[in-house]
Amino acid sequence: MSNKIKRNRIYIIGAGIAGMSIAKEIQGKRIFGKVVAFLDDDPEKIGKTINNIPIVGPLHSVVDILKTTPADEAIIAVPSATREQLKAIFTTLKKADFTKIRIIPRISQILEGDAHLVQTRDINPEDLLSRTPVKVCLKESLAYLRGKRVLITGAGGSIGSELSRQLLSGGAARLYIFGHGENSLYEIEKELKILQEGGVGEKATIVPIIGELQDRDYMFYLLERLKADVIFHAAAHKHVPLLEENCVEAIKNNVFGTKNIVDAALQFKTERFVFVSTDKAVDPISIYGASKYIAEELVLEAQSNSRKAHYMVVRFGNVLGSRGSILPLFQSQISRGGPVTLTHPEAKRFFMTIPEASSLVLKAGGTGLGGELYILDMGEPVYIQELLKQLIRFYGYEPELDIPIVTVGLRPGEKLIEKLYSDHEKPVPTEYPKILKVTQRKSLQGKLADIILRLRPICYLTSGKSDLFRNSTELQSIINEYIPSIKAIPHEKPK
Repeated sequence: MSNKIKRNRIYIIGAGIAGMSIAKEIQGKRIFGKVVAFLDDDPEKIGKTINNIPIVGPLHSVVDILKTTPADEAIIAVPSATREQLKAIFTTLKKADFTKIRIIPRISQILEGDAHLVQTRDINPEDLLSRTPVKVCLKESLAYLRGKRVLITGAGGSIGSELSRQLLSGGAARLYIFGHGENSLYEIEKELKILQEGGVGEKATIVPIIGELQDRDYMFYLLERLKADVIFHAAAHKHVPLLEENCVEAIKNNVFGTKNIVDAALQFKTERFVFVSTDKAVDPISIYGASKYIAEELVLEAQSNSRKAHYMVVRFGNVLGSRGSILPLFQSQISRGGPVTLTHPEAKRFFMTIPEASSLVLKAGGTGLGGELYILDMGEPVYIQELLKQLIRFYGYEPELDIPIVTVGLRPGEKLIEKLYSDHEKPVPTEYPKILKVTQRKSLQGKLADIILRLRPICYLTSGKSDLFRNSTELQSIINEYIPSIKAIPHEKPK
């Protein structure tokens, strides 16, 4: 029996700069396999060679081509591809029976020709279900971070980890990745270092920090020592129905955790503070939405306490594939053969990929002057039911025929349709695509200090007010006074 490792026969889809860069790496690290050919639709390229690798095509003829030149793996290296083009490529490759299909990220450092093999990953539903992302020049967008000390809270989460990946290209001196989950923080630190070793980005020093935003003393201790120039605050509890059941903890973490880091940033003169918010904060009906709405107010009010710093909010809707999104749940249910649970056939949501949302957050973070609320233009909302059917077909099944769909009704705190801004807010375009600025804003109108004062003894044991501690009924009643869209539940038992 031979001891030789079987080397994959690889097709690279796209004979452009990104494809050539990937091919060069594979040739230099032969253990990964051998590039059999480039596959391209450009008639000017077909029939030529690059570094002795033939360019064949067009794409739709791949099934016939593979009869004479078999392959195991395909790497899609077309970072500018639209959603429709990716769908067509994926469908063709599946018909050709490729055992593995990988893709390079559709983010701007790839568009600039800086593609690396370490960045390739298995193609997933988000690549085919999302809209075509806006192209953001990261290297230009992140110029404001060059030489800075940057802190990302919630760095182990979906948005926080992607912010961290993209920040590798910003030229920051240090990346402080902060989170309360030991395992998720370990994983993103390891990934960032592997990316750096693979040639991605610049050599920022990566510093992992385990901690709790709710620990006010620690946040002040930490920011005094870190001397962070820029903070991206992405940490939050965010599962809507779960937070309805644990409403005190939602407020303690999302409101008081935000207040702690904002107050510490003000005291130790952080130059720029970017808060990641959500469409659930618009006319909120859930405790999660209310917590993010109040947190938005805390960040925007902080601007009035600092003339030199820039405090801003970036609000957007659902991101495909995040831990709090419906996609992982649907995927799990499909893998078990169904049924798949749908809350309501008319339910609609905004959707964007994690990389696109993160790159726009980074862009907005560098453009804001402070005290501003930005909204990411996410296009038109889509029916969750249609997204679900597309997902089922991605895995090779037919909705209802192979995988049953069961309607279960909206859960506590969920809306039928989400909005990115309220009727009292006025968004206007900026000079940057897909980034809107709110010029007229709904606010708590001077009542922020009052609501914080009244919520504190519910979240923290306070002398003389022990009857309020963890009293969720009182918490919901207080929030209802200031945010009428939240309905108090009089029969709720204290938690």
